[in-house]
Amino acid sequence: MAIRIDKIVAGDPASASEDVVKGNVERLRELFPEAFTEGGGGDGFAGDGRSAQARSTIDFDVLKQLLGGAVNEREEKYGLNWNGKRKARQLALTPSTGTLRPCPGESVDWEKTKNIFIEGDNLEVLKLLQKSYAGKVKLIYIDPPYNTGGDLVYPDDFKDGIRNYKMLTGQLDSDGRALKANTEADGRLHTNWLNMMYPRLRLARSLLQQDGLIFVSISDHEVSRLRQIMDELFGSENFVAQLVWKSRQFPDSRAVTRVSTDHEYLLVFAMSEGGVLRGIQRDETKFANPDHDPRGPWMSRSLLGLASATQRPNLHYSITDPDTDRVFAPPENTGWRYGRERMADLIKARAILFPAKLDGRPREKKFRRDIENEFVAFPSIIDDLFTAHGTAETRKTFGEDVFDFAKPVKLLERIVEQTTEPGDLVLDFFAGSGTVGEAAFRLASRGELARRFVLVQLPEPTVRDDFKTIAEIAKERLRRAGAAIRKDNPLLKGDTGFRTFKLDTSNIRAWAVEQGDVATSLVRNQEHLFSERSEDDILYEVLLKLGLDLTLPVVTREFGGLRAHCIGAGTLFVCLARRIDKGDIEILGNGLVDWKFELAPLGETTVIFRDSAFQGDDVAKTNLLSILEQHDIKNVRGL
Repeated sequence: MAIRIDKIVAGDPASASEDVVKGNVERLRELFPEAFTEGGGGDGFAGDGRSAQARSTIDFDVLKQLLGGAVNEREEKYGLNWNGKRKARQLALTPSTGTLRPCPGESVDWEKTKNIFIEGDNLEVLKLLQKSYAGKVKLIYIDPPYNTGGDLVYPDDFKDGIRNYKMLTGQLDSDGRALKANTEADGRLHTNWLNMMYPRLRLARSLLQQDGLIFVSISDHEVSRLRQIMDELFGSENFVAQLVWKSRQFPDSRAVTRVSTDHEYLLVFAMSEGGVLRGIQRDETKFANPDHDPRGPWMSRSLLGLASATQRPNLHYSITDPDTDRVFAPPENTGWRYGRERMADLIKARAILFPAKLDGRPREKKFRRDIENEFVAFPSIIDDLFTAHGTAETRKTFGEDVFDFAKPVKLLERIVEQTTEPGDLVLDFFAGSGTVGEAAFRLASRGELARRFVLVQLPEPTVRDDFKTIAEIAKERLRRAGAAIRKDNPLLKGDTGFRTFKLDTSNIRAWAVEQGDVATSLVRNQEHLFSERSEDDILYEVLLKLGLDLTLPVVTREFGGLRAHCIGAGTLFVCLARRIDKGDIEILGNGLVDWKFELAPLGETTVIFRDSAFQGDDVAKTNLLSILEQHDIKNVRGL
């Protein structure tokens, strides 16, 4: 079922009720762009003068599915369709049963850094990041598999993504499922790739800020299909550019087609109209003042336009040099840049440079003071950085070739600079060798406040003994790159560290009946947390479930031998002691109260304990709650 939006919003635009409906529709479009289908004319505009966007339709079946409801099978509407699309959409909506376990020993500057490296399947990780990072990412850059026949495609399990991940990485006995090359042999080359990409892009979109942007590297093989699913997920109106990157420095003489494919693409979409690139710093060396013009430095630029005499006859006329009376006419296919009146003003102001040579053309004096924007547009073709540069960089870092086809760091530096400000968050969930992280480190080495990053990489196996997975290569690259930058910049204050987390099953035990024995199950499920997990494991799952940043400082104190953690300057206290006796209550309760008043948090304070720590002693629990409530700490939770 679908309803045309133009039937809803038509009428007097000043009508308050119409404005409310229109506002609701636009907010719905921002949240669920996939639920909107094309309804306008073939030329992109409706026949009554309104844009095709205003003539869109809401696909309520898709909207219902996005909200968690079941829909009947039916013919899909306009757009790219493939076998499994409905399941892929549902996969993005299926909650993860996992968590992220902290690994300080595999990190650098754990206590201080704001950067994160996550080892795990990016589909599950993106689900887990939703609460903590929704709407907080300024830039997403990804370099996914290009699906050229030898790429790895993740065979996602619709029912249990964590179990699927553990099988893929050898942490559980496999039932035959494994990472494998996606080839034409099974007849589903494009389908497999689309089913892999779609839910990940859907989840990634919700992490972007309203002025955020996403860049996706891709080749000719899948660029057309990628463009279509990104049009659907981000909205075609938010398409920014399809940049061409000349990745190959020299032609490939081995090309079977006798055509050397020397380029790749960067598809760029914005979250909304506010997402734009900064542009390139204007080349100030082009401005000078050789004639000592009182108006200051200037540059010479062409006076020619872009329209033929047929297209713009008003731009085709002759002008006269007032000093020599020589007459100049523009070429038939271009015309002048300005109309007669504006041109006359420029000639009078001595802002037109007439040539001394007979075959020369008049040019304009463009003064620096008249140019407000310090930046010029970013070119759609990048032709000064090549894959060979990325290969050389990783070879220099490791002393040998450990990773194929790494992107040049300067390419990623350029993208990060174009789209972010110091302190912004950058996400790469196909991190590969960690190029985005090194790019952020290099920007920090220039004395700027670093861009924060979150990198996600599946531990894909390698054939090496020293680095057994791609994730290990990425972590080691970040360690070595950060160390090299700090060595070259001893006084550097920028962040060149990272916190490592690994995807795993939840620390919280799911309720399960043991072979129909309810009594045994009741006893077994009294403890909700797995005993083999550490306090840090549980603590960071609490942060994820509460939607807190995983790099927030954690301060730990002891009260009568019981450890308590403070996060967010007193807004959250967590005590995960396995046992809290009656004798501990007063010391622990008053200790937390004093700590709160010492920090004077701006917001409400939350305190979390293990439910099982009280050993069923409701009196002890009540006494502790009473102490906390007396000092206005009323938000107390149990795990």
